[in-house]
Amino acid sequence: MDEEVIPILHVTDATASVRWYGRLGFGKQWQHRFEPGFPAFVEIARGQVRLFLSEHEGDARPGTLVYLRVRDVEALAAEFGLEPETAPWAREIELTDPDGNRLRIGTPIG
Repeated sequence: MDEEVIPILHVTDATASVRWYGRLGFGKQWQHRFEPGFPAFVEIARGQVRLFLSEHEGDARPGTLVYLRVRDVEALAAEFGLEPETAPWAREIELTDPDGNRLRIGTPIG
């Protein structure tokens, strides 16, 4: 098993969040609820990049900033109607998901 870090983002509606993150190329891997009607805990993935989305109170704070390094920020920018900005290290966009979590997404320069 490879060691990794998987950020946990707090969401209020996991189903809606899975759809929103789908626009970034993430797909739902699995979902857990202790019982029907209880908060959901979901894993989404885009290639080897994974995120956990949690409806559980206290798992994470809204406003968290996650940096995603991708091969083609231009395509994701187009999906959201944005123009990437050029920083010394990457072409980047910044998005905020429906729950206030921030995503900075970049393709390295060079």
